[in-house]
Amino acid sequence: MQVYTGKPIGGAVERNQGMRVVLDVTKGLTGRNVTCDNLFTSYELGQRLLHRDMTMVGTVRQNKPELPAALFATKGRELFSSTFAFTGSTAVVCYIPKRNKKVLLMSTRHKEATISERRDRKPALVLDYNSNKGGVDNLDKVIGTYSCRRMTARWPLAVFHNIIDVSSYNAFVIWREMNPAWLSGKRSKRTVFLERLGKQLVAPLIQRRVTFPRTVAAANVVRAVQAGGEGGTGRDRDEDEDDQRPAIESPAARAQKRRRCEMCTEKKDRKTRLMCRSCRRYICGGCSVAFCSTCAGALQE
Repeated sequence: MQVYTGKPIGGAVERNQGMRVVLDVTKGLTGRNVTCDNLFTSYELGQRLLHRDMTMVGTVRQNKPELPAALFATKGRELFSSTFAFTGSTAVVCYIPKRNKKVLLMSTRHKEATISERRDRKPALVLDYNSNKGGVDNLDKVIGTYSCRRMTARWPLAVFHNIIDVSSYNAFVIWREMNPAWLSGKRSKRTVFLERLGKQLVAPLIQRRVTFPRTVAAANVVRAVQAGGEGGTGRDRDEDEDDQRPAIESPAARAQKRRRCEMCTEKKDRKTRLMCRSCRRYICGGCSVAFCSTCAGALQE
């Protein structure tokens, strides 16, 4: 990742910025293929990557000076036809997917004018590009499902949120590859993984905490973690639990009328229907603690 923060201090326009970004983010890699869009793809970038034992496939803009003008001609071209141009290390194709429309791609990976047997007769170069071009979009989609992002006007915080989301998803992928039989048959594997990951990340900080939070529920969580338990007031999933069966039982009763929580300050003005089973005072979810049926029975005794 590289964050664009504007022009350099000198104010001069940077030349070949796209090539510089690709070379920076691929530094240290070798034996790989890089898929680019037309902002980054160029003949010089392909040659620089070849020196690193890497190949490149990407769409390319028509205004590149290294491209032959005869390659762009579409008048009289047949639909689904392809025109190739080759050098010793680079291949360029102009494919016609629709009438009066062309797609230009450059590759240092393909050496032959291979055409698929599909109905649209797409070249192998185009098919390879299509199979990889959605990687960034797909990553944005999967991290958007479970994200820690919050509304903020500070771009460093937004970048930090994105780093956390991407890192947690990468950790999940590595964990699944190393443990293929983990939670087999379950559909909420990533949810369980993120819950356990979050607990393991915050547990050392909670154990070092000296003072307790103000709310009763949060203070009980800190006491439970420091005493050696996992703590938590929510649902704790286990590998063998039934997803349809509730794991905990609430110690609070439910009233018919809503009233203000008697544990919170009047300024918060939290309305609730929950009542403490012991003192019968109204309590909100933030001031209540959930117990399993065994612990709740022991407390009532």
